[in-house]
Amino acid sequence: MISRAGGAETEFKSDNLTESMDNVRNVVIMGSGCAGHTAALYTARANLVPLVIEGHEPGGQLSLTTLVENFPGFPEGIQGPELIANMRRQAERFGAEYKLAHVTGADLKADPFTLHLGKEVVRTRTLIISSGASARWLGLANEQALIGHGVSSCATCDGFFFSGKEIVVVGGGDSAMEEALFLTRFATKVTVIHRRDQFRASKIMLDRAQKHEKVEFLTNTVVEDVYDASKKEVTALKLRDLRNGKNWEFPTSAMFLGIGHIPNAKVFADQLDTDQDGYLKTTNYVFTKVPGVYACGDVQDRRYRQAITAAGSGCMAALEVEKFLEDQGH
Repeated sequence: MISRAGGAETEFKSDNLTESMDNVRNVVIMGSGCAGHTAALYTARANLVPLVIEGHEPGGQLSLTTLVENFPGFPEGIQGPELIANMRRQAERFGAEYKLAHVTGADLKADPFTLHLGKEVVRTRTLIISSGASARWLGLANEQALIGHGVSSCATCDGFFFSGKEIVVVGGGDSAMEEALFLTRFATKVTVIHRRDQFRASKIMLDRAQKHEKVEFLTNTVVEDVYDASKKEVTALKLRDLRNGKNWEFPTSAMFLGIGHIPNAKVFADQLDTDQDGYLKTTNYVFTKVPGVYACGDVQDRRYRQAITAAGSGCMAALEVEKFLEDQGH
């Protein structure tokens, strides 16, 4: 454990690792998507020398996106990985440090906080959790190869690219209905594919989708594969009717998944408040219930899930960290 006697710095031991309080970071940022990079930029410019733990998916969901056309400042659009790389370079320019690792354990009860990166231990006075949320995928043979080429988990991000085409949404909850209804702005037809004949969606959302002239439904049906990886575009889906086992190919230009996201916050489940789906609960935008611990981006935002809103919340968290450390005399 960590102790402070009369305000004096002491040494502590953990996992056979001895450190002094001089090695405690001012701020650690968990996650390297838009929220994490923005938080890194602001805390670096405040001379806090942030350490960014990149996580399982460096760059976050934007690293899987091809053309980003709705991030301000890029009138011709920009590739998702390029935008992420630019953000990182900008933060590094001001002194942000990056580490390719992920947090496997944490203790937010002691001061300073302790993070376990496998066998390595990092201690910090403040923590910004910007670990994002991972899209749920179907696990199809060609699915990953076609992400960004017709396979998407974000209608708001990618719907525009399929204007005038027929597309598919997979799912049976509110997320799927919202995706389908949004996509009717661009597509000529949206087919909702669901493995059951009953839906988890709320009655109002289901009614809206069922009444929309552009939305059709295929129930008791599952997607077994998506084509065509060799062409780097979606041309059709391999479907199976669960009632009779029949397989057939269903032509389409895109497959949008409306089966939800998994917030990357399990490591904090017993220490921070979460909602029923595991998203971190915050007050005043980015405050968790633990002083000095802030959450931003998709790990706590289940509503908007946009690059620009994630970046904005990363800025908020960074400004709060700066104020917190100043108030603590650091």
